[in-house]
Amino acid sequence: MDDSEAKSAGRIEPATDLSEIAAQCAHSNLLDLAAQLAGLAEDLKALAARLIEPIPLATLDPF
Repeated sequence: MDDSEAKSAGRIEPATDLSEIAAQCAHSNLLDLAAQLAGLAEDLKALAARLIEPIPLATLDPF
């Protein structure tokens, strides 16, 4: 079967198929990274909103 027959039968060439799979994986990985960064940003916003209270030195154990 030549290329024209493969295309008319609805088959995709392996090189095209692999590059499409690689592109989908990269897209999926970028979406995962973006979601993780958004979660981190929310965590940092929550931490920034909290008041930092000093710990009295008398309550610390020297060793």
